[in-house]
Amino acid sequence: MSLTDLNMSVLDAALATDFYELTMAAAYFRSRQSDRIAVFETFIRKLPRNRSYMVAAGLEQVLHYITNLRFNDDQISYLRSIDGLSDAGDDFFEYLRNFRFTGDVWAVAEGTVLFPNEPYIRVEAPLIEAQILETYLLSMMNFQSLIATKASRIVNSARGRDVVEFGSRRAHGPQAAILAARASYIGGCTGTSNALAGRRLGIPVFGTMAHSFVMNYDTEIKAFQEFLKIFPKGFLLVDTYDTLEAVDMIVEEKIQTGGIRLDSGDLYDLSVKSRHILDKAGYKQAKIMASGDLNEYIIEDLVHKDAPIDIFGVGTELATSRDDPAMNGVYKLVAIKSRENDKMRVLYKMKTSPGKKTYPGPKQVYRIVRDNVIFSDIVALENEPASTGSTALLHKYLEQGKIIRKIPSLQESREFHRQQVKLLPPKFMTITSTVESFPVAFSARLERLAQEFKRKQ
Repeated sequence: MSLTDLNMSVLDAALATDFYELTMAAAYFRSRQSDRIAVFETFIRKLPRNRSYMVAAGLEQVLHYITNLRFNDDQISYLRSIDGLSDAGDDFFEYLRNFRFTGDVWAVAEGTVLFPNEPYIRVEAPLIEAQILETYLLSMMNFQSLIATKASRIVNSARGRDVVEFGSRRAHGPQAAILAARASYIGGCTGTSNALAGRRLGIPVFGTMAHSFVMNYDTEIKAFQEFLKIFPKGFLLVDTYDTLEAVDMIVEEKIQTGGIRLDSGDLYDLSVKSRHILDKAGYKQAKIMASGDLNEYIIEDLVHKDAPIDIFGVGTELATSRDDPAMNGVYKLVAIKSRENDKMRVLYKMKTSPGKKTYPGPKQVYRIVRDNVIFSDIVALENEPASTGSTALLHKYLEQGKIIRKIPSLQESREFHRQQVKLLPPKFMTITSTVESFPVAFSARLERLAQEFKRKQ
């Protein structure tokens, strides 16, 4: 289900853009450039710190935005009032009033594992249509891909134990919270604490209790009893006062519970001692959940020590990608197409500024897998033949503004990512080492084309 209208209507989303997208659109329109076909590609130049791969996420919302993008009368009236657009002309505003996306979009499937400089969305459309998409597309893909990547990294560190996304209260606003829940689920989390994500997206929801619930009652044991009347299989938060005393009270009072949650202190020591108390009293089915400022490093250490923790609840570190809270995806022009004498002329475009070089031309990414491991990704021009034994990663989702390919369900994207992670070489799964070389190559033809551009500068 689309998330576009959680805090804004689909129509309001038309102005959820940087103003310069509209000033450029007006200039294109005035100079009669609007019918030229532009090709833009989205990719990242560099991974966030300590990451060895990225996970693509956010495509469903991007496609919903593109296919529903409209400018209404109120928005056009507002744009007319801005000094920067005062000379745009009535015909430009009439163009916006009738705006519809009529182009084509290629993208990798959500959950795909990618590396720097690999295009994961390609847009081919009349220039203004392609340009206006930039801000929203990058905002949605950058954030969700960032969180999905962080989630994948945390889930990998848990080595098969469940991870639940607990970050709503620390996310950068309610819409970010539900998007983080969605991206985390694609990245492998078992569920979320966000009730709206459960309602809108069908993600399993988890909830225990807060310390305030325990403190509200005269005794800790009374709080537990009252909670279990409503939630008989619920988890009891045992660290409000003395953790091990609380666990002792549970077994002494023969309170039947689904499990306990540890939220502070030495999680390894407390989990070991709590497990011992529970098992000795016959509570072998009761699970232990741990939370409290967890990240992949803490989780890996606990798993390495074989702490008897069944579920990890991760909040701030996950929903904000706290150690590096930004994905630097970019949206760059790679070609202009124009019709001359009934023939389509393609003019390749390349940015050559230091540190921000792009490769020219519309591209495809071909993945070669050997012995069930990613051997190489080859970035090539779209019309180059596929490498033997390779699989194309970019698929066409929109044609002439219409969806032509089934958008996978969230569960399908999550499962697809799970299979993708299995293809990663072992060194990419180690969270304590930084991978500096990636299995990405550019085709010989593409490299020659880039060199020709350099010589012409």
